[in-house]
Amino acid sequence: MVVLGFDFGMRRIGVAIGNLITATAAALETLDRNGSEWDEIAACIAEWQPRALIVGLPYNADGSKSEMTRRAQRFARQLNGRFGLPVHEVDERWTSLEAAEELRQQRRSGARRKRVRPDEIDRQAARLILESWLSNRQD
Repeated sequence: MVVLGFDFGMRRIGVAIGNLITATAAALETLDRNGSEWDEIAACIAEWQPRALIVGLPYNADGSKSEMTRRAQRFARQLNGRFGLPVHEVDERWTSLEAAEELRQQRRSGARRKRVRPDEIDRQAARLILESWLSNRQD
């Protein structure tokens, strides 16, 4: 039983996959917003057959909505309209910063020595969004 998580951004969309039974998530891929992202999302949905889609909403630190919050909400509505799947929204304040820090820590520990790329941050942020939803969901 699979769910897909999305970290929506102006340049890229991070994608993660989650398992409802084990309540685990993994970074999957990062999509460039170049006009083909809807085809790539459709292919992802066709391949993984998720039961639901999870979208992170980037609220301001004080909890108020920003322009990006509204854009992410629009993206969530479009996902629902295009694919007819349930879409759940999650407060994703700080996930990109947390993802970047996790990746930097991995580099420091010797796991990988390369510089952290923005596309890596986006898919790891999607994983964190999905983990948050999985740990807080009510069955």
